[in-house]
Amino acid sequence: MPHQEVMISIVVPVYREENNIRPFLERVENTIATLKVPYEIIFCLDPSPDATEQIILEEIKRNENIRLIRFSRRFGQPAATMAGIHICRGDICIVIDVDLQDPPELIGPMLEKWREGYKVVYATRSSRRGETFLKKVITRVGYKVINKISDVDIPPNTGDFRLMDRCVIDELKKLHESHGFLRGMVAFVGFKQTFIEYERSERANGISNYNKYLGSLKIAFNGIVGFSIRPLQIATIFGGFIAVFAFLLGLWILVQKLFLHVDLTPGLTWTIVLITFLSGVQLLSLGIMGEYVGRIYEEVKRRPQYIIEKMENL
Repeated sequence: MPHQEVMISIVVPVYREENNIRPFLERVENTIATLKVPYEIIFCLDPSPDATEQIILEEIKRNENIRLIRFSRRFGQPAATMAGIHICRGDICIVIDVDLQDPPELIGPMLEKWREGYKVVYATRSSRRGETFLKKVITRVGYKVINKISDVDIPPNTGDFRLMDRCVIDELKKLHESHGFLRGMVAFVGFKQTFIEYERSERANGISNYNKYLGSLKIAFNGIVGFSIRPLQIATIFGGFIAVFAFLLGLWILVQKLFLHVDLTPGLTWTIVLITFLSGVQLLSLGIMGEYVGRIYEEVKRRPQYIIEKMENL
C-alpha cells in the first residue's frame, strides 16, 4: 500500500547559531532525501549579533525549501517556535533545535508513528549527555511537581522536539497564551499521542543561549502556573491549617495562664519564631497570588507574542 503523500514543515527557532546552521541543514536534508517527501524548513530568528541571518540567506539561495522569519526584537524561543507553528503550511509540523542535540534522523521514525495514526509524536530523552548532575535533578523534580499539580499530564524528559499533525496545529493556533509553553499546550490540546526514545547528544557547536538552571525553573513555573490553580488552593489549605494551629496554641496558652498559673513571659523566642514563620507563609501566599495576577495582567493586554520584521521565501 503506497504511503500517503505528506508535506513536512520543520520549525527551527534560532539565535546566535552561526556555526550550527550548515551542519544542521546537511543532516536534515540527508534525512528528508531518504523519505522522499516535500518539505519546508522555517528558521525563526531572533535578531542575532553574529552571522546567523547571513548564513540562512545564503542557504535559501541554494535550497528553495528553506524559509526565514526574522522578528523585530528578541522575543525568546517559545514565541519564535509559536510563530513557526502559526505560519507553517505542512500537513505535519516538526519542532527541533538547531544545535543537533535532537537528532534530525528521528524524523523518519516519527513519520512512521504518524502514519500509524498518532497525531503527536514527542521525543523522550533516555539520557542527557553534557548536562550537570544538578540540572538533571532540577529537571526530574520539576516534571514530578508539574504532573502532581498540573491539570494536564506533561510527559517527563521531553523538550519541544516533536511531530504534530495539522489538526493539532489548528487547535494550537486558537490558543492565545502569551507565555507559549508548548509542552503544556500540546498536552492540553490532546489527540492520540505517543513517544519515541533517544539519547540526547551534547551540543554540536557554540555555547547554549539557554540558562541551565533558571531556564528549567522558569519552564517548571510555566507548567504549574499556566495549567493549574492548585498552588492557590494549596496556599488556602495551608493558611487554614496555620490558622487552626494558631487558635489551638492560643487556647493552650490561655489554659496555662488561667488554670496552671504558668508565667509565659520567657517564651519570647517561640513568639519570634512563630511571627517569622507566619510572615514567611503570608509572603509566599502573596507571591503565588502575584504570579497568577501577573499572568492575568499579561493576558488581558492581548499583546502579540511576536512581531515579524522580515520574511524570506515565504
